[in-house]
This record gives sequence, C-alpha cells and structure tokens, in this order.
Amino acid sequence: MTHYLIIGNGVAGTMAAENILKKDEDAAITITTDESMPFYWRIQLNDYIAGELGEEKLYARNKEWYNDHGIDLRLNTPVQGGDTKEKVAVTRDNRKIPYDRLLIATGSHSFVPPIKGAEKKGVFTLRSFRDASNIMDWAKNTRKVVMIGGGLLGLEAGNALRKLGKEVMVVEFFPRLLPRQLDVPGAKRLQTIMEDMGFSFRLGAKTQEILGNEGVEGVLLEGGESLPARMVIISAGVRPNLDLAKALGLDHDKGIKVDERMRTNQPDVFAAGDVAEYKGMSYGIWPAAMEQGKVAGSNMAGSESFYKGTVMANTLKVVGIDLASAGEIDVDNKFESRTLTDEKTYKKVVINDDLVVGCIMLGDTKGFTKITKMMADKRSVTTVKETLLADESSPT
Repeated sequence: MTHYLIIGNGVAGTMAAENILKKDEDAAITITTDESMPFYWRIQLNDYIAGELGEEKLYARNKEWYNDHGIDLRLNTPVQGGDTKEKVAVTRDNRKIPYDRLLIATGSHSFVPPIKGAEKKGVFTLRSFRDASNIMDWAKNTRKVVMIGGGLLGLEAGNALRKLGKEVMVVEFFPRLLPRQLDVPGAKRLQTIMEDMGFSFRLGAKTQEILGNEGVEGVLLEGGESLPARMVIISAGVRPNLDLAKALGLDHDKGIKVDERMRTNQPDVFAAGDVAEYKGMSYGIWPAAMEQGKVAGSNMAGSESFYKGTVMANTLKVVGIDLASAGEIDVDNKFESRTLTDEKTYKKVVINDDLVVGCIMLGDTKGFTKITKMMADKRSVTTVKETLLADESSPT
C-alpha cells in the first residue's frame, strides 16, 4: 500500500487525490490543511459576506466525501517542515506524518504592501473563510469602507459590502481597473457601470498611510487627500506560500519549480497549484491549479501524465457582470484588433500575423470558447477577421 500525503486542501490537492484514487484503488491518502473546513469555493466567499450564501453552500466537498473515499482529512493541521530523506512531514505541534509520495499544494496568501498603519484593527485581507467571517463581524459596525486595490478580488469584496449598504471607495495604483484583464476602453466601461451602482474610485492613486490610533479612522493618499473610513480591505494580489518549500530544500523562485510531471527537485515530492512554478510561470488561476493537480495525482500514482501549460484565460463575474479575457489584451495597441461596443458590452479580439492572440469580453461572453479555441489551435483567421464578433453585430 502506497501512502500519499497532500499538504493543502484546495482545488489542486483535491484534484490530485481524485486522480490518485483513479489510478491506485488501494491508496492511503492523508490530506492536511490549516483551514477549519473542507475544500470550499473560495471565489464564493463574497456571496457569503453579502449574506447570499450560507456556510454549508460554500463546501465543494463535505466531510462525508472524504470518509466515503477513505481519505484521512486533517483540518487545523499546518505543516511547518519535514525531511525528504526520511520521507516525513512535521506539523506545527511536532507530530510526524510519514509518506511514500508527497504533494505540496499549499496555495498562496494575500500580499500586504508596506503601508504605514496596515496593522491597525479594521484592516483586512480576504483569502480564507476565516477572513470572510472576520470581515462580516467588523462590517456590522461601520458604514464607510476603503478598498486598497482594484483587482478582481478587491472589487468583488467591495461589491459584497456594497450589498450590505456600505459606502465603498476603491483606491487603485494603476490608472484603470482590472489591469490584467482589461484594456483602457474596457476598464472605463466597467468603471462607469460600477459608478452607476454606487462605487467611488481614486485611480492612479497610492496609499500613504492608514490613519487612526488603534482602529482605522481613514486613509491618507499621497498628494494629501484623506478618505474617511472605519474599515480597510487590502487587495494587492497574492504570493505563493513558500515557507514549506524552503524548509524541505525545494528549488523555488516565484513558486516551487516543477517539471512537466509536476515533480520538484526532491525525489517523490511534487507541487501543484498557486504554489507551483512551471517554466517560469506561477499561474495563480483556478484552471491551472485544477489541471496541475490532475497531472500531479496521476504521476504520483505511477501513470505518465504531462502538463503543457495553461492559457491565461478567465471567465468570471465581477460585481455581477460577465467578464472573460485571454492571452494578449494589447493595452498599448501594438497589434491589429476588432472591437464591438455598446452601452452594456465591450468586446475585443487581438490579432497578430493572422492569428488570434487575445481577447476581452465584458458584459457578454458569448463566443469566448470559440475564440480561445482558435487561440489554442493557432488557426489562421485571414478569411474571417471581419466576422469574429459577428454573432452579435458587425465589428468595428
């Protein structure tokens, strides 16, 4: 019987466990997590904050699922180190967990920039169920909220609080919203929609200090403007959790370096998900974590499976608005493009050497799968350029 240890119970770890069981029916699988609940839909934490989703609806896998599959799930069990020669992991309370094959799927954590006052009461990040619960508790006694960061998670958290009747001000260092997913016209369209919903914005702005004695009383911007607030949520991106990689002597840079089988430099040690780095890329997106987890699990169980990278494509909702983007969004207008716009939508397809290299769809994502398949297949669009967005209307 082979003993598999998976550290991390997100999508990568769960997909790995499922694929191990497909290949090795006699597998003995232990999953550890520092969280207090089984695998849940992290992206729905904002619905939970807004009161639109109960805790039980967050579960992607309940405790019975682990029992039914013979998986030893250990909640509230952070792993701090181990020995890859002895093949043992060590928990924070110094318990040893032996393994034959190990997967590191510890994900990422919220990045907090060095902002003066970030340690004050009333300052939060949102990454876990525990974070969401703390935000809900604090929000009961405040009306004005400042979101530092105009990325996806920040805007979604802000929208959840707006639904609770809070006044939400977004402070974003970049001159536009969602800089990774939207170009200038697309971001402007989203900003207008959100302003109509009640959001306020300070774009191209940098936070100098979070004001207050012990608790938050406001946010001071460089340039002197002071924004009143009793609550601040910092959404400045995420960073891979690399403490365990360092403790185990795993090669790492932005993440834990893995090959196409998701193997690290240590024998029988694999990595997948947000914590992994493949060919210089730390993807940080759900589809990549899912695929990497599947590949890692198959190879841990003795099959041959190869990871070939993931197209940086996301289909999601931001403040209830459909948004999809993929590949090169061409912020600087270096390439040929076709666009389609109206009051509610913004669509753009980016073309280079008669190949689709990227696209943006805001407000209506019909046709996104077709476009991303063209990208993946590297299909020439010489004869169809003018009809790429013609399902809805003529491109401009």
